[in-house]
Amino acid sequence: MTRPLRTIPYTLCNPTGNITLLAEAPVPAEEQPAIARRLMEREPETEQVGFVRFPDTEGGCDVRLRMAGGEFCGNATLSAAMLFLERRGRREGSLTLHVSGADAPVPVTLKKTEDGGFRGTVTMPKPASAGMLRLLPDREFPVVRFPGIAHVVLEAGDTGGVGHADAEALARRFCRELSADALGLMFLNAEEGILRPLVYVPAADTMFWESSCASGSAAAAVWTAERTGGAVNLALRQPGGTLQVSAVPGGKCLLTGTVSVMRSGELEMPDSRTSERA
Repeated sequence: MTRPLRTIPYTLCNPTGNITLLAEAPVPAEEQPAIARRLMEREPETEQVGFVRFPDTEGGCDVRLRMAGGEFCGNATLSAAMLFLERRGRREGSLTLHVSGADAPVPVTLKKTEDGGFRGTVTMPKPASAGMLRLLPDREFPVVRFPGIAHVVLEAGDTGGVGHADAEALARRFCRELSADALGLMFLNAEEGILRPLVYVPAADTMFWESSCASGSAAAAVWTAERTGGAVNLALRQPGGTLQVSAVPGGKCLLTGTVSVMRSGELEMPDSRTSERA
């Protein structure tokens, strides 16, 4: 007997070059990593996949986003908020989203730009901790923990003198050491305002040198604020563009970037469900 097909609609978004695929289907969390891999095969530009659910009522704004690995992602949050406004034909607005890895709803404000995209600001989740931790026998590193991801900030120039293979091995090792849901290595050149992000998500089995990283940019700003003891406002140039981020020691962190819709599509795959799931 031929198994019935399941259709998963999706939208490819571009938040500052960090290409994000948002799937709109009620997929159980345990199935999301496998479906995310299929979606990334379909759209090889994709750096991360999230599953988004929009409110049923026209006036509602109860947007829910879960990343395939259960981590928090600021760029995906910005993308989901943008898609919500686009669907309702709105040029600007403020809303809060329920996002995986965040302990509380995440506020986002967006406004349409002349090129048809949006410029938006995310109030990032407050970090759980920020400080130096010994992750290698002879070396401590700055570590900023957010609820759904931990970032190690390497302040040694654009690449820190570490090759790609070594950096990826370190990301896996540090993720285990910290028992983190996801781990970012943020190569920060503070003097030149350059950030090169590497993000590892074990649950989704993904390792990407990302074009931009919102939570990693926030981590760099949080660490700089903690280290200097004062408020900071950084413009961090990344391969996909520039993210603006401000932070104060132990307090609020705001991140601003751009986001636009690239295209929409559908993935059809055999439906393994034995019963209808809400």
